[in-house]
Amino acid sequence: MKLTTTFVLATVLGLGSLNTFAADAAKTIEAVYKDKAKLEGKQVTVKGKVVKVNNGIMGRNFLHIQDGTGGKDNNDLSVTSTQTAQVGDKVTIAGKVVLNKDFGSGYNYPLIVEEASVTVGK
Repeated sequence: MKLTTTFVLATVLGLGSLNTFAADAAKTIEAVYKDKAKLEGKQVTVKGKVVKVNNGIMGRNFLHIQDGTGGKDNNDLSVTSTQTAQVGDKVTIAGKVVLNKDFGSGYNYPLIVEEASVTVGK
């Protein structure tokens, strides 16, 4: 096996195999939609641009992010968080994938990322 600097560093630091890095890497919005059944209940990290914000609804903030991937029905990711950002901010979110979430009053989400941390980029 050919050892790379990354592999050696990961081993020395006790970070496990390179596959661990791949699992923790940010996903595109299109990939989250594509793999939603596999990702249900799991943590994901996604980077994108905030296109809509609704703060203080049902004790949480709702953000919509896009990253330029996906099509008409899978290019916008809804996110809930206690943190917020502004429209136009570039963010990294990390939260749990939830499928078929029904908040009542007609607010149904086939896919949503909940309890997310929101980090605004510089």
